[in-house]
Amino acid sequence: MEWTKPSKELIATFDAAIASYPQAERRLMFGMPAVFLNGNMFAGLHGERMVLRLPDAPRGELMAKEGGGPFEPMPGRPMRDYAIVPPWIVADPFELDNWLGKAFENAQSVPAKVKKARVSKAKK
Repeated sequence: MEWTKPSKELIATFDAAIASYPQAERRLMFGMPAVFLNGNMFAGLHGERMVLRLPDAPRGELMAKEGGGPFEPMPGRPMRDYAIVPPWIVADPFELDNWLGKAFENAQSVPAKVKKARVSKAKK
């Protein structure tokens, strides 16, 4: 499946917003910018949308806002715990920082992922 890449402007907005979280690790997810804390993604871009991983109550609040909703990278396949950030919030640095802060707090409460040892395939 081929996805639309985010615009340079959205990537710049995302990078500026995550600069407040130096503990976070920026890397790619689905070939697009995302940020992780202790191995857990808490924010990312998908096409021209920003998504956040939030606990139930804030996620419900964000999804209820105009332009918000569940994050489905593939139709009918929602990613649990993730919501789409309405474009008007992405355009407002104060609002975006507020919501990104909630996602970061949530990421701090999630157990760190332990890297699994790679198993090499035996040559036949």
